[in-house]
Amino acid sequence: MCGIAGWVDFGRDMRREQKIMSEMSAVLAPRGPDASGEYSDSTAYLVHRRLIVVDPENGRQPMSAGDLTLVYNGELYNTEELRTELISRGMSFNGHSDTEVVLKCFMEYGEDCASKFNGIFAFAVWDSRKRRLFLCRDRIGVKPLFYSFAAGGIAFASEIKSLLKNPHIRPVINAEGVMDIMLMGPAKRVGGGVFRDISEIPPACCAWFDEDGFTLSRYWELKAAPHTENFEETSAHVRELITDSVKRQLISDVPLCCFLSGGLDSSVISAIAAEEFRKRGEQLHTWSIDYKDNHRNFKASSFQPDEDAPWIVRMAEHIGSLHTDVVLDTPALTAALDDAVLARDLPGMADVDSSLYLFCKEIKKQFPVALSGECADEIFGGYPWYHRMDVLFYDGFPWSVAVPERAALMRMNISSAEAEAHVRTAYDECLSHTAYLDGESPEDRRMREMYHLNLDYFMATLLENSDTKVI
Repeated sequence: MCGIAGWVDFGRDMRREQKIMSEMSAVLAPRGPDASGEYSDSTAYLVHRRLIVVDPENGRQPMSAGDLTLVYNGELYNTEELRTELISRGMSFNGHSDTEVVLKCFMEYGEDCASKFNGIFAFAVWDSRKRRLFLCRDRIGVKPLFYSFAAGGIAFASEIKSLLKNPHIRPVINAEGVMDIMLMGPAKRVGGGVFRDISEIPPACCAWFDEDGFTLSRYWELKAAPHTENFEETSAHVRELITDSVKRQLISDVPLCCFLSGGLDSSVISAIAAEEFRKRGEQLHTWSIDYKDNHRNFKASSFQPDEDAPWIVRMAEHIGSLHTDVVLDTPALTAALDDAVLARDLPGMADVDSSLYLFCKEIKKQFPVALSGECADEIFGGYPWYHRMDVLFYDGFPWSVAVPERAALMRMNISSAEAEAHVRTAYDECLSHTAYLDGESPEDRRMREMYHLNLDYFMATLLENSDTKVI
């Protein structure tokens, strides 16, 4: 994880804004504790904070080539394929970082480069000759990218609090932002930044900013297609895709470990990773989290029918990993709530956030990079709202079913009808992007809608939250 920020203004000499940009950069230091860099000219100022994972020497940022300068936060999983393709087109490379591949791809393909990337990313490219800024975010929105016009021109950053270090961007929350937090939490509106003058580049979108204005466009969206494989073919295909995905994410020049909760998702990832480590003559480290007296107090639910601990032990023994348990107590979780909210910039999932914050804090003492099995339930239908008909057909976000009750907790004077209308607008906008097939049953149509609700809201929130915490 890295941190990026920048400010482009055609009406001021940006070389004089070092103090503000240094403060915006400093806030991002936990995202990139290993190195920092900056670029400035009369119109643009870009800063970068780096967590070194690949190519320490040749992956420094901001990275320039000709008139183009890049700041990038992310990881490409098809770096080598793209590098080979670019070399065949006459490009040369100084190192083996994915940062250089992103920059050279942009040089070769312009904004179409985004559709070639297999990975998670948020990046900005400044063209000093054409005086144009390009902003881009990955398909699912794992890597955050916020922006504001309040400073004059455009300012952007990986985190809201970095933008708020710009004195021209005030920390004012309007009614819409409050309703996002209180009525839709832990999610927020796609593209919203909660604060009045802050927005985000939505997932799968890119934008241009120049003297003619700001243009936002979508470069990818899900499409519906008939499923023609039988069960055996589907099983083999899913296995191939998951195995390939995990292997691609094991490339690192620094120590790497895996989260292991005992659930299906983290167990599959850890098993694949452990086998790859064995091939190298290495042993995988796995980590799990538990809570003091959890065995005594655990109560099964539809979201978690079993305790994690017994399955963690069985999996760690089965794959032969070196395993570490991090045991937390309630006072520590309570004490970490403020730090967890500060790391995320917004109120979120309370004890879940503080748990992840403390867990990752322990892991970071030994491992800069960790693979997680986040969001398998969203993709493979593990939540009750996928298979319980009463919840599946609920006409709203399934994790936000008590909108009037939430509205009643607000100090702002808002009626139940206003609250329902706010959530309904976001809900309808999300469903408007769902692609259907002709002749589908009502259940199949609703399953597609439910997937979109999870992809755009719940899944995006969890993935962005994990990116924030693994520092």
